[in-house]
Parts: sequence; C-alpha cells; structure tokens
Amino acid sequence: MQKYAIPAGTVLAPVPAVMISSGDAPENYNIATASWTGTVCSKPPMTYVSFRPATLSQGILLRTREFVINLITEDQCEVLDWCGRVSGREHNKWQEAGLTPVAAQKVKAPLIAECPINIECKVTQVLELGSHFMYLAEIVAVNADEKYLLDGKLDLSNFNTIVNRGGIYVRLGEPIARMGFSLHSEKK
Repeated sequence: MQKYAIPAGTVLAPVPAVMISSGDAPENYNIATASWTGTVCSKPPMTYVSFRPATLSQGILLRTREFVINLITEDQCEVLDWCGRVSGREHNKWQEAGLTPVAAQKVKAPLIAECPINIECKVTQVLELGSHFMYLAEIVAVNADEKYLLDGKLDLSNFNTIVNRGGIYVRLGEPIARMGFSLHSEKK
C-alpha cells in the first residue's frame, strides 16, 4: 500500500473531551473545555492540560497552579461545547450552564458537581510550547460518583463519555478486548 505525505499536524485522535475547573475563590472560578489532556505518568500519577495564552484559564492556572479535570457523560455534550465557545470574562459559566462548584479534597479549584468523575491536579511544571502552554500536573485526588465504583475501585465499564475526533464529538464504542489479551492468544 502506498503512503502519501501530508502536512504535519495534530492528527492523533480521538482525545478526551473534558471540562477544566480552576480558581481559588468563588469570585474567580472558571470552567474551560479542553481536549489537549491525557495521562503522562503512572507513578506518580500525572496528567497535563494545555491552554492558549489568551484564555482566562491560562492566567488562573499560572497564578494558582491547580485545576480539576472533570470527565463528562454523553448527555453533557452541549454544556461542554458551550463552555468552550464563550469566555469566562463575559459569562458566568457556572450560573449560565447550571453547574455547581463543590469543594475539592486537596486543591482550591472546585469540582463540577454534575460531572461524575473529577480529577484534582497540582501543577508541577509549566512548558511554553508555541501556541499553547502545557501544565504538567500530579493527580492528587480522584472523586467519583458511586455509580462508577465497584468494590471501592473506579469501574468505567458503564461510563458513557465522549471524545473529540478532529473537531467532532464522538461516543466511545463497545469494548473489543482487555489490555494484555494478546499475551494469552495464539500468535498469528
């Protein structure tokens, strides 16, 4: 099969579609939509989020060095999209989107009560990468609705989240295999 060269770009997809909450007091709480996020390390558990310099969240994260990644369900797609299209400088996203800030365990940034899983993060390093600043962060706490726990552990088997696939929100499909399955199957 012949391969064709195309311009370099952000073609790794899908990526998570999440809401990032930030701020250290109710008067400066903000919500931003992000897809530039993911896991970067297991021990310690670490993640990242990237923002453009012009965003309100950028200034808040530079100052507070804390944020919460709020995972959403499929039915929260519209509010996720809206929070990514309007600025917290002109809109109180919490009130207008009908979302509730809740105190976190270990960071000052609030959890979004309506989101079923909230990941509390403390920034360890800020990297200026070009169009975005990347905030590397240690995951210091995870909060989950009881519905997503099994024997006290996170169970995402019935979690209906969405991902961003090049500007299109997509629901995840059916599981096809568990990690490590190829070690127990016949080699072909």
